Amino acid sequence: MTITCVIMAGGKGERFWPKSRTNLPKQFLNISGNKSMIQQSIARLEKLIDISQIFIVTNELYAELIKAQIPHLPYDNIIIEPVGRNTAPCIGLASILIEEKFPDSTMVVLPSDHIIENEEGFIQILKTAAEVAQDNISLVTLGIRPTYPETGYGYIESTDHKDMVNELEVFKVSKFVEKPDLATAESYMEAGNYYWNSGIFVWRTEVIRRYIRQLMPEMHDILETIRAAFGQTNVDDIIRTEFIKMPDQSIDYGIMEKVNDIFVIPCIFGWDDVGSWTALERINDLDENGNVIKGNILNLDTKRCIIESNGKLIATLGIEDLIIVDTEDVTLICSKDKAQEVKLLLKELRMQKLEQYL
Repeated sequence: MTITCVIMAGGKGERFWPKSRTNLPKQFLNISGNKSMIQQSIARLEKLIDISQIFIVTNELYAELIKAQIPHLPYDNIIIEPVGRNTAPCIGLASILIEEKFPDSTMVVLPSDHIIENEEGFIQILKTAAEVAQDNISLVTLGIRPTYPETGYGYIESTDHKDMVNELEVFKVSKFVEKPDLATAESYMEAGNYYWNSGIFVWRTEVIRRYIRQLMPEMHDILETIRAAFGQTNVDDIIRTEFIKMPDQSIDYGIMEKVNDIFVIPCIFGWDDVGSWTALERINDLDENGNVIKGNILNLDTKRCIIESNGKLIATLGIEDLIIVDTEDVTLICSKDKAQEVKLLLKELRMQKLEQYL
């Protein structure tokens, strides 16, 4: 069995603004540790397969960043999306390009900006997921066992149909569910058969392409037009022309929510999607007052805050539950309970034609 990996790295990380910017989004930043998030992802996957079998899907803005941060990645393994069209077209394009190089490979798809503490356990789970996908000719996803009632994630509900593979539980998926309110999330925790949707998928290339043909025929036809151009000198022009026609749709909505034959492997490996500034409380040590402090900070009577300085002294007194992030040209001050809504500020910047701050 040949395993390939696809890292999706075209996002802008808008909920991590103002540190994550259009020209340097979250996946290229050192959020935790001494490497960027995408460098950590590559190093992790190299424990599973050779770098020649790892592909990164991104947009034109970030191709040079990837070359600079991951110089040993073959340049042909950087797949350029001419425009952003969500995860289904991203995965579809990757599948046909990988199929040309590694026919009938088992393909791992994962985001570029997740933190995983137990990397050895993670790699073992990926191997098992690949085995399940290969043997059952099915789609496999990793479900994170919830540790608290998170309302910012989608969930996966499993049936009680269970197999054991390499000492890991493998369940049939009942359904994918949208981000819940707090009461619903608490009920999911109590039920015990709901898992956070990690956005990590494993399948054979031919299987995902079959489902794309069945469930997303418009996208399938565009992909076939692109595939017919392989080997031609104008293939890049054809990809550019055709990809723009793609539907803007997630793989969850386009495929996963509509397929019956899906397996989920419940996991615990120290996972965090670092979706917003409040994630820093989960992945960093807190001071005696529950603060996350980074940089030149003077704080008195400051509790449960996230404060990051770009060099300038930030002095705080008598504040609670705030996010304060200072960059060279922007300072964000935000209530922690609004962390998921930082993107509203970016929408306002666009409306006011202040794109230089994006």
